[in-house]
Amino acid sequence: MTAKPTLASLAIDLASGRASSRSLVEACLDRIEDPAGEGGKTFLLVDKRAVLAQADAMDMLRASGAAPSRYAGIPVSIKDLFDIAGQATLAGSTALKDRPAATRDAACVARLRRAGFIPIGRTNMSEFAFSGIGMNPHYGTPRNPWEREQSRVPGGSSSGAAISVTDLMAHAAIGTDTGGSCRIPAAFTGLVGYKPTASRVPRTGAIPLSTTLDSIGPLARTVACCASLDAVLASEVPPDLSNRSVSGLRFAIPKLVVLDDLDIHVAAHFERSLTRLSAAGACLEHIDLPEFGHVAQINSKGGFSAAESYAWHRGLIEAHASEYDPRVLTRIQRGATHSAVDYIELLAARKTFIAAVEERCARFDALLMPTTPIIAPRMADLETDAGFFRANGLALRNPSIINLLDGCAVSLPNHTDEEPPTGLMLACRGGQDAQLFRCAAAAESVVRP
Repeated sequence: MTAKPTLASLAIDLASGRASSRSLVEACLDRIEDPAGEGGKTFLLVDKRAVLAQADAMDMLRASGAAPSRYAGIPVSIKDLFDIAGQATLAGSTALKDRPAATRDAACVARLRRAGFIPIGRTNMSEFAFSGIGMNPHYGTPRNPWEREQSRVPGGSSSGAAISVTDLMAHAAIGTDTGGSCRIPAAFTGLVGYKPTASRVPRTGAIPLSTTLDSIGPLARTVACCASLDAVLASEVPPDLSNRSVSGLRFAIPKLVVLDDLDIHVAAHFERSLTRLSAAGACLEHIDLPEFGHVAQINSKGGFSAAESYAWHRGLIEAHASEYDPRVLTRIQRGATHSAVDYIELLAARKTFIAAVEERCARFDALLMPTTPIIAPRMADLETDAGFFRANGLALRNPSIINLLDGCAVSLPNHTDEEPPTGLMLACRGGQDAQLFRCAAAAESVVRP
């Protein structure tokens, strides 16, 4: 893989004086403003004067020995789902164009600021976070860096988040993950994407998609980068990732659903990853998880996302339905058919599902599966609703299982620079985030050819 700065390497450069926050921010702004680049479709708002002033402030604090953390002064991007004081949060939509500016930062943005990170701008996204593809008809869609001339999708819903990092417009990004929205764009573009246990990071100041399934996580260049950001977002101490060996780790590979309909590249890269992990001493076992076959039925009426998004959007739809992306609107409106009984049954089905899967997987350190069964499709192939919804369903299929499980998961790149980007997903039960980071850090160097 082509080396790019990590949060750790940038922290060293800042501490040594080889870089300043001002120089880092200016370099990112130059890429955002490059007329030949993707900045215009990646960012919906950049307050250049404010971020340069913040950079200068961080440089002054560092010079006086008062930097709030080793990462102080590093620019990160913020998905347009989070409140930033003085800015309107539009969630990639035009239906909220009259929304007033936020009076305070979202909780996760406030925590980033306390650590000295600089929110360099608001990133584009699937409207209201309701897509794993990442296309936005209102503001355009940033192109995937792989085969950019073919205009492949970036993955969603945290589309701009991913491209901000791949194109060096930010050095990490904050996104949300309700059914894969951090992991899908990571897999499609060659990044690491993390979905934490949902309760770890407060969602105050974030527009919800599903209050049951939403989680807030980072996209970055390494597992260690994601672990550092997750620790800031969760106000916890980062896990010790120094023992990076997969020898003796026990990984389970589910046989059902997650290995169906794999693209030829995804299948080849997944098998190569398993071979490399096994050769490095990991214990791999293909297991039966019949519960995975029940997921489609559990979500047959649109699941939590339809029911809970409709509750939030109902009044807005009555006033501004014509301004919604029709592909988003139709999925939200499925929630109108949910009864109270439907919702109660959905809660019960999820509880049963979690208990059964956790019991079967208790003896393993983590689950392994392809992050998505497909590579990033070309936008031209998604012009019809049939093409779009098929690709969207496939992109979401594997990662959304972990959201239903209330688990934590990470997508690791498992391709070479010459190959289509693909991801290997590791997942653990809810609350085992530290264990998952240790497994992912150990696997990272093994599965990256």
